[in-house]
Amino acid sequence: MFEIIKLIGQLFIVGFLGETPSKDFLDFLVGRQIGGVILFEDNCLTHQKAKENIQRIRLLYGTTAPFVAIDQEGGRICRLKGAPAEFRAAYVYGRNGEIEHFKEDYTRAAVFMESLGINLNLAPVCDIFLNPENQCLIDRCFGKSVESVTPFVEQTVRISKSSGLLSCLKHFPGLGASSIDPHRETAMAKYDLLLWEQREKVPFAAGVQSGADMIMTTHMRVPNIDAQIATGSHKIVSTMIRQSLSFDGPVITDDLTMSGASPLGHIGQRAVAAFNAGHDILLFGQDLEAADEAYTYFLKAVQRGEISQRQIELSLERIAGIKFKLDSHALR
Repeated sequence: MFEIIKLIGQLFIVGFLGETPSKDFLDFLVGRQIGGVILFEDNCLTHQKAKENIQRIRLLYGTTAPFVAIDQEGGRICRLKGAPAEFRAAYVYGRNGEIEHFKEDYTRAAVFMESLGINLNLAPVCDIFLNPENQCLIDRCFGKSVESVTPFVEQTVRISKSSGLLSCLKHFPGLGASSIDPHRETAMAKYDLLLWEQREKVPFAAGVQSGADMIMTTHMRVPNIDAQIATGSHKIVSTMIRQSLSFDGPVITDDLTMSGASPLGHIGQRAVAAFNAGHDILLFGQDLEAADEAYTYFLKAVQRGEISQRQIELSLERIAGIKFKLDSHALR
């Protein structure tokens, strides 16, 4: 149990506020042996500043590289601005079927991100833009149909792999039919399992077949599949992802500080519920206090026996396996 407790921080990815990471943040990474960081726009005001921040963080970890994650989807969701990292919004490529143009632009961006030290891009968006009232996903989806989205998902995964970046399919089980932004409240969609199999599942399945490294869930309720929100749903995380998609890589939450995760309780309860549902990695945005609180609560839950030691071991194995991929690519 002692060895497991020392490694619990590997289950967390956290972000920091401001142009440079604070001493408190760096101390948190080292003291808790946190598995990775996520970069936001204020951490990447210039490409040089992003590189300096990444180098400073990576020096803390010695030989085992942390996850260095970013949301670089294109369009308005580009944390890194300017060429060659920035490229157009997904819908711009998708509306005219500009797959070759997308491949060229995303390859250039992916190679550049890897050169800065980023190793995980939280993309592609696999959602199908089914609800025009969905302000959260405007511009972020490649299209309004399975056929228009799927080829771009496949190419994003393949280009990421060839460029040394890990890819992450999102937002599982599929946010496109909702009108609600999970940053603000829990999203909701009315599709059932049969419709999901025919529609929402398809781009995710294509991404898995193409070699995607991670899947990210979203804070949404799909009552015709499960009463519990996806983030806390064993059926959605452990059955639909593991069995229906036959995916055995790490599953990551969306930011647990989002208001959409509130049905699971306070921040510590959210972390425990998400992990017990089958997630391997717990994501926190730029709220260090919340991340620290969640870590402490999670640790105590482990000590109380509320979290399976075997499940922790499985998650650590998945994380170690994917980090081995990163190390192997770096040695080429």
